[in-house]
Amino acid sequence: MELPEFPVPPAAGPHAALRAEVRAFLKTALPRGFSEKDRAQSWTGFDAGFSRALGAAGFIGMTWSPDYGGHGRSFVERQVVLEELLAAGAPVAAHWIADRQSAPMILRNGTEAQRREILPKIAAGTCYFCIGMSEPDSGSDLASARSRAERRSDGRWTLSGTKLWTTYAHKSHYMICFCRTSASEVRHGGFSQFLVDLSLPGITIRPVRDISGAHHFNEVHFDEVILPEDALLGREGEGWAQVMAELSFERSGPERFLSSFPLAEAFLRAAPDTEESRRELGRQAAHLMVLRQMSHSVAGRLQAGERPDLHAAIVKDLGADFEQQLPERLRPCLNPLCADDSYRETFDHIRQAAPSYSLRGGTREILRGIIARGLGLH
Repeated sequence: MELPEFPVPPAAGPHAALRAEVRAFLKTALPRGFSEKDRAQSWTGFDAGFSRALGAAGFIGMTWSPDYGGHGRSFVERQVVLEELLAAGAPVAAHWIADRQSAPMILRNGTEAQRREILPKIAAGTCYFCIGMSEPDSGSDLASARSRAERRSDGRWTLSGTKLWTTYAHKSHYMICFCRTSASEVRHGGFSQFLVDLSLPGITIRPVRDISGAHHFNEVHFDEVILPEDALLGREGEGWAQVMAELSFERSGPERFLSSFPLAEAFLRAAPDTEESRRELGRQAAHLMVLRQMSHSVAGRLQAGERPDLHAAIVKDLGADFEQQLPERLRPCLNPLCADDSYRETFDHIRQAAPSYSLRGGTREILRGIIARGLGLH
């Protein structure tokens, strides 16, 4: 399996001006009183005002055509912007899913009317999406999805079923929903994707609170929801191939290894200058740099029009492992109980959130199955 080198833009290289532009924007755009605890929430922090400001600055919809409200820039430039936003812990959750994967799927599979209606709103930071993949009792096994859409005699569709772990569905305008549309003897056959307006009658959204009591996740129930004929995204029966392409966008970005970055930065400021601290910080920095290089490699493949499903799964698996281990690797060097309030709050938040890092975007077991098959080992 080849993961070719794709150069990470150096700090003083051709993207230095773009990094400086993003940093200058963040100095004025981050909310008043933005704390270390806020930074630790990283890409789960929801702030519609910040997303609108980001869109106005041209930092959403960077890679798609100006015809649809985008900016015609490269995937690598987008990667540079994402790194700066995540390193600052900016509250990007409102537009994140829409910009990262929903818009590319609409560009690839949507109708021209859908592109012109929805994409400019996403680029402006005013239209939000959630992901409709996981279901109760199925976890990351998408092939066991039971939600179903049936075509009516008038060409419209009736959607029934339940989706789970739908991040910020309660604040989203749309969901791209993966469901069954026909029987199939092939395990991955008979699935399609739909663009679902979450304001339609028959949709119930219930909160699912996480271990800290926060409300990010939801259960979304569809009770014979009537969808228009053009809600079908792409071709009927090709949902599996489409959702695998979508997961390449979801799994390979810098959020897969920068969610815990505020803790590493806080540790750098607060830790005692000991050999143990320096050794551990060097070890984690080395891991981080390798993951960053791999993520840039996937961005390069996306720029080339490829579908790096396997490569994205590797980045996601290794990134989740890095992020989950970080709090426990740093604890022996700096006991959070003996640190200041800022470090302790950051540590506590990252440690509570860490179990979810190997669930979102596919569990470790699912990812390693994909990797094994890709390498011819399974």
